[in-house]
Amino acid sequence: MVPSGFPRLVNRPTVVVGLQAEARIARGLGWPVVVGGGDIQGALIAARRAIADGATALISFGLAGGLDPALRPGDLIVAETVLTATDRYRGSDVLNRLLGGANGQAVFAGDAVAATAIDKRRLFEMTGAVAIDLESGSVASVATEHGVPFAVLRAICDPAERDLPPAALIALNQAGVIGLGRVIGSVLRHPFQLPALLALGSDAAKARRALMARVAELRRITR
Repeated sequence: MVPSGFPRLVNRPTVVVGLQAEARIARGLGWPVVVGGGDIQGALIAARRAIADGATALISFGLAGGLDPALRPGDLIVAETVLTATDRYRGSDVLNRLLGGANGQAVFAGDAVAATAIDKRRLFEMTGAVAIDLESGSVASVATEHGVPFAVLRAICDPAERDLPPAALIALNQAGVIGLGRVIGSVLRHPFQLPALLALGSDAAKARRALMARVAELRRITR
């Protein structure tokens, strides 16, 4: 259930995530969760499956890359808008209030990870979006296609000034699970990346803790 002040249309939101680790956090909400595997196509399939299963709202949930230099690891973003290369989608005001209130003007739905600080600065200047992820565009487009509301709740993992280490770009498989063997292999081939990889792991932990804290808050008010 959601608070009595919220319309019935959000009584059965489904949460769309990319990673199994994100799914474990999102399940604390007590709502259905679907895992897309961390890419555009997987998120499309997951969101469509959610609608077919009766979802009356969709929430894009998980980690994001920072584009706005002011954002730090662990900062939470509830976006007003999702931007793609061709479209602009407005999130639900009702769902945004439920999630804590919109505090980010826009999230950019990328078709690839923004791997370098130069990439992030370019996207920030071009789009004005404060963060980037790979799933929110799919969630927004499916929700719009089926006439249901959507919202975005994301935690900043890698800040705008950081270049991602090579291992981070190959770690995820199609099931949304980080392949430890691939990460170790990458580090063995390119040991120079280890400090950056450890820093990324620390910041990802901050982001996950922030999401867990918000989930705990939401769980209290939606019982």
